[in-house]
Amino acid sequence: MTSGQRRLSAAATAAIVVALSAACGGTNTTPPAGDGTATASQAAGAELSGQVKADGSSTVAPLTSAAAEFFAEEQPKINVTVGTSGTGGGFEKFCNGETDISDASRPIKDEEKAACEAKGVKFSELTVATDALTVVVNKDNTWAKCLTTAQLKKMWEPAADGKITTWKQIDAKFPDEPLKLFGAGTDSGTFDYFTDEINGEEGASRKDYSPSEDDNVTVQGVSGSKGGLGYFGFTYFEENADKLKAVEIDSGDGCVAPSVAAAQDGTYTPLARPLFIYPSAAITKKPEGVAFLDFYVGNISKIATDAKYIPLNPEQEAKLKSDYAALKTQG
Repeated sequence: MTSGQRRLSAAATAAIVVALSAACGGTNTTPPAGDGTATASQAAGAELSGQVKADGSSTVAPLTSAAAEFFAEEQPKINVTVGTSGTGGGFEKFCNGETDISDASRPIKDEEKAACEAKGVKFSELTVATDALTVVVNKDNTWAKCLTTAQLKKMWEPAADGKITTWKQIDAKFPDEPLKLFGAGTDSGTFDYFTDEINGEEGASRKDYSPSEDDNVTVQGVSGSKGGLGYFGFTYFEENADKLKAVEIDSGDGCVAPSVAAAQDGTYTPLARPLFIYPSAAITKKPEGVAFLDFYVGNISKIATDAKYIPLNPEQEAKLKSDYAALKTQG
């Protein structure tokens, strides 16, 4: 790992099983201080035990893992596991009652809500951070500093399948370099969001690209091919900026690079998006679940900053805490 990547402390390593196959966010090892939202048992210094299971988006997983790492320093006997089945795969497990928290890079779909309702799984949607979905190219790519959304659509739309195979087909000024595409798998919320915003329909995409739920595969593919292009969350780009270049996006108002400021002020369009966790109402009835969620929500700004995510603005953070308080009142 590079010095910028997240390093687990000895206490966290002993207490957390992190089932990550994809992105690894960056944190330091100093736990954030609480802000008065901790449970009574935590305030009294009581040590709890138990297990909290999270699964879902590989984009959100490093944030939940960072929360778990810091939390383990206060409650080392609570085992928080974080898996990466993709947003869709995570919701499937969640609605089956297999997990307590679903990490998601898109809102839950109506059919997923119905699946949860059928199993009696009550939940709340909590926005925990902002993302600037980042398009990346090879370090040796000297021609694609900025791409329009129309050019991205020309690359990725279903009609491009087997037909758009070189960069020169995207723009006559580009070289006749083979275009090699890498992206999220179909279970990924990132795939859903990208196809909806770029191609105009969720799930509409050419099929002749290299898909994976593991963002490492995209990094390896793009960094290993001069004509490579892929996309994933901003945090994961930051961790691999030594291997890749981020592309500026022009949606009609000029080229804008992905950044914290551009995502927060709305100028990075259309690829700035909210990131979510979906806790079940059931886990808020268990002391270990309440303790972890109180810590996660109560320290969200510090956790997001340390994990190199784009933190919520004050209004968004206030809504997060209000939504979480409402969840705890559900039966």
